Amino acid sequence: MSDDSARRSSLTRRTLLTAAAAGLAATAGPRTAPGIPAGSAASTLTPPPDFPAGIPLAQQTFRNWSLEIVVENVWTASARTPDDVVALANWAHGHGYRLRARGKGHTWSPLVLPAGADTSRTVLVDTTSHLTAVSVRDGSPGSVTAQTGATLDTVLARLEEAGLGLATMPAPGDLTVGGVLAIGAHGTGLPTAAEQPPAGSGFGTLSSLVSSLTAVVWDAAQGRYVLRTFTRSDPGLRAFLVHLGRAFVTEVTLTAATNTRMRCQNWYDVNVGTVFGAPGTGGRTLSSYVERTGRVEAIWFPFTDVPWLKVWSVAPTKPLLAKRIDAPYPYSFANRVTEDMSKLLGEIAAGGGDRTPAFTKLAMSIVGSGLIVTGTWDVWGWSRNSLLYVEPTTLRIVEAGWAVLTSRSQVQRVVSDFHAQYQKLLTSYQGRGSYPVNGPIELRITGTDPVDGPLLSPARARADHPEWDTVVWLDFATYPGTPGAAPFFREMEQWIWRTYTGGYATVRPEWSKGWAYTDGGPWTDPAVLAGAVPAAFDEWRTARETLNSYDPARVFSNAFLDTLLP
Repeated sequence: MSDDSARRSSLTRRTLLTAAAAGLAATAGPRTAPGIPAGSAASTLTPPPDFPAGIPLAQQTFRNWSLEIVVENVWTASARTPDDVVALANWAHGHGYRLRARGKGHTWSPLVLPAGADTSRTVLVDTTSHLTAVSVRDGSPGSVTAQTGATLDTVLARLEEAGLGLATMPAPGDLTVGGVLAIGAHGTGLPTAAEQPPAGSGFGTLSSLVSSLTAVVWDAAQGRYVLRTFTRSDPGLRAFLVHLGRAFVTEVTLTAATNTRMRCQNWYDVNVGTVFGAPGTGGRTLSSYVERTGRVEAIWFPFTDVPWLKVWSVAPTKPLLAKRIDAPYPYSFANRVTEDMSKLLGEIAAGGGDRTPAFTKLAMSIVGSGLIVTGTWDVWGWSRNSLLYVEPTTLRIVEAGWAVLTSRSQVQRVVSDFHAQYQKLLTSYQGRGSYPVNGPIELRITGTDPVDGPLLSPARARADHPEWDTVVWLDFATYPGTPGAAPFFREMEQWIWRTYTGGYATVRPEWSKGWAYTDGGPWTDPAVLAGAVPAAFDEWRTARETLNSYDPARVFSNAFLDTLLP
């Protein structure tokens, strides 16, 4: 099967939704098979010429998180050391090949490989087999140095052993450090007005915590690629902190704060009209939780009445009624597909879009009952144990995402306007008999990255608007292959760009998610790719020129990045 035909097959409504209904695509995840070693009689690819000796090479399939990008038969090298990456870069430069770093594949966007890509002169470089070393330095703050194939799970566990942690983090821990930093990954949380966080705490993206990194870069004087370490005093560092795959970073050092005990209270009793109500309406709005504890996430499925609110607070001692947890991923019910969910997805796959409300109501009822059955409505422990909660076995969805930069006082306005428009558009589609979304919206609130921080961070502060100190992350999802999803996402995105540009907010894409929608899908709108996105970053040109200067041959690129960051 060709790359293009594999993609078409993987994207058919019946293939994807029926597989999800059976619990296969939904839970299997983008794991990588061992592959066919180079030189094997079973290989169907022509071996790359003069490939560096001693570096393992195998023919494998690349799959992203939602299985929407499936590229068959790609040569994949297993770099054992950073010097192996240097050798591969110089080989690729001399032979007209490209290298793409491969981690866990937990992404929706085509930053590693685009769907249908011509990979005849591309080699993926696996970072997860060997580039996984982690070391921790104690202190207040301390630090952790990790090779980029190490996972967040490993890094956070090592930090906890040393009495250190991160103030915020993404919900999945099965992500590589390299992947997290390439796209400016984030969690949710802000310090309250009365709070004094430990030294070294960060409330923006994880990229803003990087104090130094080592990357493979072109050295003009030597006429070859070499390893170079960048520190905070080096202006070039800022382009590498969120590089979108236009660089190959092998090791990073991040600041880590003294660890904190966190309480997470899970609420399932507040009407969605209150949580996302208009500013000034009072009650348990999303912004009220931001003011009270600083740390909140809202997950809401369409056609339901209440969201799942996760509300964290700093709690040095265990609250009387809270359940102590000593390991992450406490919400087991949220990481599996039930038989009833599979049945409803099967009916949707068979053309029963009107079964969507029943499916979303079931999904939310599982949250309510799951919190009770597992006794996890109120949990307490070290930071990572409640902040990490998405496992690889969770149901696969496709997500669109944007970061809205605004002031803390305008958070409720942002979320209220967003929810109202989402509901209005949903009702319009429903009136035409269309049900394009069956996954949740997810709203998280963080701080910004500093003005002198990552150039391409969606959370980077604006020097001309110092009052914009908060980021509202707007994500909404559906299941792969759902009819009408792309037009719905396109209409929502166009409204987002129109609404959050001007007097009280600005908006940028969340790199790992879907954006630049047309009716043909994400990352296809030329006006957004060449216009709105670069215009949203005031140092876009500086970042692009810096990355190009360290990789002028574009060894670390692909067809999509050639368009986005030419």
